[in-house]
Amino acid sequence: MATIIFPSPIFGPIKSRRLGISLGVNLLPADGKICTFDCIYCECGFNSERRPKTRIPQRHEVAEALERKLAEMKADGALPDVITFAGNGEPTVHPQFNEIIDDTIALRDRYSPNAKVSVLTNATMLSKPTVFEALLKVDNNILKLDTVDTAYIQRVDRPNGRYDVREIIGYMKKFRGKAVIQTMFLKGEVDGVDIDNTGEEYVAPWIEAVKEIAPREVMIYTIDRETPQKGLIKATHEELDRIVKRLTDAGIKASASY
Repeated sequence: MATIIFPSPIFGPIKSRRLGISLGVNLLPADGKICTFDCIYCECGFNSERRPKTRIPQRHEVAEALERKLAEMKADGALPDVITFAGNGEPTVHPQFNEIIDDTIALRDRYSPNAKVSVLTNATMLSKPTVFEALLKVDNNILKLDTVDTAYIQRVDRPNGRYDVREIIGYMKKFRGKAVIQTMFLKGEVDGVDIDNTGEEYVAPWIEAVKEIAPREVMIYTIDRETPQKGLIKATHEELDRIVKRLTDAGIKASASY
C-alpha cells in the first residue's frame, strides 16, 4: 500500500489540481494521521495503520514555520497561489485552529497578499463555534459532502463518531453561500457491496442537498493516487462532466478534476 504522510507543519509548495500552486499547512503530526473520518480512498492511508507517536505542532511553531517559508518564497519571487490547510487528516481538530487561522491571514497579508487561504475539511467539526468562525474568515472553506446516503457514508467515509448528514447540511447552510462543497466520486466494491456514487440514486438526492446549501461553488473530483482500499475505480471524465452540467444547469458554479 503506497500512501502519503506529509511533513508538519509546512509542506510543499505543490501543484494542486483545483487550487494552483499550493503551500500546505499540516496541523497534525508528521509521523501519522489524525482524522474524524477513515475514508477508504484517503491518500494518507487508514487511521489504524498510521497512528502518530509525536505531538501536534503548537500555534507558535506553525506561525514561525509559515513565516520562514513565505519569506523564502518571496525572496525567490515565487509566491503561492494559495495557502492550504490539509495534510495528515482533519485540520479543524487542532485545539488552536481559530487562532492559527488568524496568524495565517496576518502572515498572508504581510508576505503574499494575493494568495488565498483555503481549508480542506470533512465538515465534522462545524458544530464547534470556533471552527465555524474560523472557516468564515478564510477565502475558501472547502467542505466535504460525498453523498447524503447514510449507508454509503458509513461504508466509504467511515466516520469515527456520531455523524448525522442532515445536521451537517444544516451547518453548511449557515454559511449563507460563503462555502465550497467538495465531493469525491468513485466506483468499485467493498466487501462485495457496490459503492458507485455516480448513479442517479446517489447523484439526484446529492444535487438536491447542494441546492439546499446554495454554496458559492462545487468541486467534484475522483481518485488521483493509490488508495488504501484495493479495487476502487476512478469516475470517468464523462460521468464527472455529466454531474457538472446538471449543477450548472441548476445555476450552481461547478468544476471537475480528473
